[in-house]
Amino acid sequence: MTWLFVANCVDVSARDGPLFTDITASAGLVFEHDPLPADGAFKFRLPEIMGSGGAFLDFDGDGDLDIYLVQATPLKPNRLYRQEEDGHFEDVTEASGLGDRGYGMGVAVGDVDNDGRLDVYVTNYGRDALYHNRGGGRFEKTEMASESWSTSAVFCDFDADGYLDLYVTSYVKYDAGKSCFKHDGSADFCGPQEFPGEADRLYRNDGNGNFTDVSRSSRIASMRAPGLGVVCLDLNADGRLDFYVANDGKANQLWIQQDDGTFVDDAYMLGAALNAFGKEEAGMGIATGDVDNDGDIDLFLTHLRNETNTLYRNDGELGFEDATHHMGFGKTGIDRTGFGVAMLDFDHDGHLDLAVAHGRVAWGPPLEGSPSNPSFGPYAEPNVLLRNVGGAQFERVAGELDAAIEISRGLVTGDVDGDGDLDVLVTNNAGPARLFRNDASKIGRWLLVRALSDRAERDAHGALVTVSVGGRLFTRLAQPGGSYLSSGDPRAHFGLPAEGVVEALTVVWPDGEAESFSVDGLNRVIVVRKGEGQ
Repeated sequence: MTWLFVANCVDVSARDGPLFTDITASAGLVFEHDPLPADGAFKFRLPEIMGSGGAFLDFDGDGDLDIYLVQATPLKPNRLYRQEEDGHFEDVTEASGLGDRGYGMGVAVGDVDNDGRLDVYVTNYGRDALYHNRGGGRFEKTEMASESWSTSAVFCDFDADGYLDLYVTSYVKYDAGKSCFKHDGSADFCGPQEFPGEADRLYRNDGNGNFTDVSRSSRIASMRAPGLGVVCLDLNADGRLDFYVANDGKANQLWIQQDDGTFVDDAYMLGAALNAFGKEEAGMGIATGDVDNDGDIDLFLTHLRNETNTLYRNDGELGFEDATHHMGFGKTGIDRTGFGVAMLDFDHDGHLDLAVAHGRVAWGPPLEGSPSNPSFGPYAEPNVLLRNVGGAQFERVAGELDAAIEISRGLVTGDVDGDGDLDVLVTNNAGPARLFRNDASKIGRWLLVRALSDRAERDAHGALVTVSVGGRLFTRLAQPGGSYLSSGDPRAHFGLPAEGVVEALTVVWPDGEAESFSVDGLNRVIVVRKGEGQ
């Protein structure tokens, strides 16, 4: 199959109506990210340009998605917004105890103590924090021991003991006293190559809500690199969860879990360390999804300007192939710097589309419509929405999702208004968070699948869900982690053909066991639990 890419923007408003609508203001989401430290001085310190993250989460268990946003300056805490019945978001930070005041980076969400309530892990430039959900909208803070610069994090049960473990990426050992300059001698942000990389950390859940650092014994700490993005899923179909890490300017890592619970980096052997030209790229965010509809999960990485956004196609036992140019993605990142990214079927045609958040890390001429802030305006870029047209080409479609020129970082998807399609949350550095409602015309039907563990009322992070409709197979991953610094809706979302019945729904659970479940109609949310299928 030949894949093509249409590089120019296409105005589809007349054909489809609006695709996404910015409802930030009408939804009452008031948040402005401030990356400056307590002294308020802009001094080109690298942490100032790297944040921020955010999350969709149902922290109060009422069935709709709430929002958590990460702040940087210690003078302004992170914010928690509860969604009310009318779709409006109320700031409940003060009562919740979730107003972390570290120099914030990202967030991971999962039920770590199997009590049916979602807990929150916050990564910081400095000491991280784990917030246990005690019910009634209240969280209790536990500080984590590490003082390194943490970026993205992900929860998954890698040892299959029934409790969610935690992987945290570490960036660099930053020296705030080091200065870097543009070609004309004026100041600019330093790149990660100016500092030594740090080892990532793996925490095993002890089953009581506490964690033990197993970074060394698992061999995760055997390598040091500037990590930015991480995902957890079974990437070699052996029934054990693995980790894939996007590194900034260094080879990516593919930590394959061994029989004894240790990990070996097989990224080079399996073809996911470098691009097709044998080059290291500036890995930022990671999107996971079956982009070629062959039943396994592919990896899409965002990169620095003048590099490609890279698609690693999963070839099963053969590992991964850089199919960026063959499948038409070679031009999607050349002129912009990508960070947060998600695969989503926004128009329900059965093909995964792409949403990518952009924002520079090196000075560039300000674009028309960029912020007037003289410090951060030269780093702003528009985001992009790429529509998968029939599985054979992608077109860049214009609309509100890419209308603002900002320094976008985090990007996650979730059905925030309960209408069955995926909406988008974008977090910006030195700017507002934005919530986009999906208003695109739909071609087919939809299905949302929540996959629950057999140990508790907890999402089974990393479950692979396949639906068969009219003889066609559609495979999606149930995992909130991924993108960049962010956490999304944990449910597997499907756009499905307008005609035909569901022949089968199969779940491959994180431990490799497979079950089939019946589906009584589409355009609905269903819940499947491990052990209750066939």
